[in-house]
Amino acid sequence: MDLLGRFWTRVTATVPDLSPTVLLATAAVAALLILSPTLWHIARHAVTIAHEGAHGLVALAAGRRLSGIRLHSDTSGLTLSAGRPTGIGMVLTCAAGYTGPGLFGLGAAALLAAGHAVGLLWALLGLLALLLVQIRNWYGLWSVLATAGVVFAATWWLPPNGQAAFASLATWFLLLAAPRTVVELQSARRRRGARDSDADQLARLTGLPALGWVGVFLLIDVGALALGARWLLA
Repeated sequence: MDLLGRFWTRVTATVPDLSPTVLLATAAVAALLILSPTLWHIARHAVTIAHEGAHGLVALAAGRRLSGIRLHSDTSGLTLSAGRPTGIGMVLTCAAGYTGPGLFGLGAAALLAAGHAVGLLWALLGLLALLLVQIRNWYGLWSVLATAGVVFAATWWLPPNGQAAFASLATWFLLLAAPRTVVELQSARRRRGARDSDADQLARLTGLPALGWVGVFLLIDVGALALGARWLLA
């Protein structure tokens, strides 16, 4: 019990607010990860984890049965769930993927703004652990373990200010990366004529055109970015 108490004290400890200089510097590093083609190809795997994890969380919340999650080396992924093929649960599950990273980033911004950077990192580890048990392929297993290893290293070895800076980087990355993935979605649809994306599946479920759903995704993600930035820089 004493060990558990010390762990809880560590997780819930608050850290001093980061200076605007550090916040802007971590935002710049996150932007570099997103804008550099080479770095983005690597970093995008983290967005795929958030994307598929959001599908899985919402599917469970909607009462669907999660069958498994696969992550691939080309940064694509697949979440399989069983349940009614139509209805609000299926709509929310489909919509969760491209809005999930931005909304995760918004939640992270709220925790970081409240001084709970350490708690944020442990929450990320907890979510990755929940995701891990649903992974159904070797590359996905490696991808989640590698991401969890980076977060754990930051949580375990960095000083409080370093943990806060890392949490800020992760938060900015999710907030900034989410809109880019939506832009990539529409580019892929236009270039390849793809009709199997989340937006196209939602179009078949709801009657709203796929382009309309792309607009909904982008509106939510840009809104999350604007609100998250406001909280972080207030």
